Amino acid sequence: MTNPSLLILPGDGIGPEVMAEVRRIIGWYGEKRGMHFDVSEDLVGGAAYDAHGTPLTDATMEKAQNVDAVLLGAVGGPKYDVLDFSVKPERGLLRLRKEMDLFANLRPAQCFDALADFSSLKRDVVAGLDIMIVRELTSGIYFGEPRGIIQEGNERVGINTQRYTESEIERVARSAFELARRRGNKVCSMEKANVMESGVLWREVVTKIGETEYPDVELSHMYADAGAMQLCRWPKQFDVIVTDNLFGDLLSDAAAMLTGSLGMLPSASLGAPMANGRPKALYEPVHGSAPDIAGQAKANPIACILSFAMALRYSFDQGAEADRLEAAVETVLADGVRTADLMQNEGETPVSTSGMGDAVLAALDASL
Repeated sequence: MTNPSLLILPGDGIGPEVMAEVRRIIGWYGEKRGMHFDVSEDLVGGAAYDAHGTPLTDATMEKAQNVDAVLLGAVGGPKYDVLDFSVKPERGLLRLRKEMDLFANLRPAQCFDALADFSSLKRDVVAGLDIMIVRELTSGIYFGEPRGIIQEGNERVGINTQRYTESEIERVARSAFELARRRGNKVCSMEKANVMESGVLWREVVTKIGETEYPDVELSHMYADAGAMQLCRWPKQFDVIVTDNLFGDLLSDAAAMLTGSLGMLPSASLGAPMANGRPKALYEPVHGSAPDIAGQAKANPIACILSFAMALRYSFDQGAEADRLEAAVETVLADGVRTADLMQNEGETPVSTSGMGDAVLAALDASL
């Protein structure tokens, strides 16, 4: 029996630092739990551009298509702002998402009790928060045609097209309903059916899928702007939120800050099932490359570690081991271990990036 395969793409900025801690966690699972992975590593984003003149080579793209899961650190940085749009670091990530057809982006927003005071909202509003936003990732306004900047009379016009097919909506809706069955059994679909034809179609299709295939799951609808307001008012009313690419981009970042820090949150991007029945998948932290602290051992690796926990759950059918890793992170935070970005009180001494990794490994050892 072959080992499951992982392609690690550390990327730019703090990406290599936080991914190094994930590699230690992967090693722990091999040593202590007998779970061995075939791990390979390659370049993406600015690092790939520096080496090859492109943010993602065809060879790396082929590797990503043929592994069980991809783990990505972060891409981008100010040094690449001058590049043509076609070769910016982010184009490498977008190519991975598009060519792997990773249509369902899972963005959990979980507020650990130890960090409830980090949120700008009141503790009782966010304590215990555990919601999942499912964002359609490969269609909508970010990919629709026509697009571009054209000359119209004596001025320029920017054009982007919001476009969705029924099948694109159906498959992301099914992903959301399936997740809800494993959680609180509630789905809220968010769009702008009051002003957008694509929103009208979205609501009709999600309603049809819910009624015909998932009658056991409670379905509600909400305009996306009202949903943003409700996320700030009382986010615990939601379980699974499903929405399109643009609104998902906005709503998931808003939900992330309910927890107090982007540096704590993982994400998964899932596609169609492969021959083994598991979805193509890419896992990455929500945070960016943070070039201002790169190389200073200040980066918080928790979001990247939790991204691996999502891989255990969704790519390798290891839900119990994902629970173990998430519980270890919660233990570390409850014990007051903090990197510099999580410090709130003067006089406290933060741990380094590797120090946080040490703490998580110690908590995993204690779980045995």
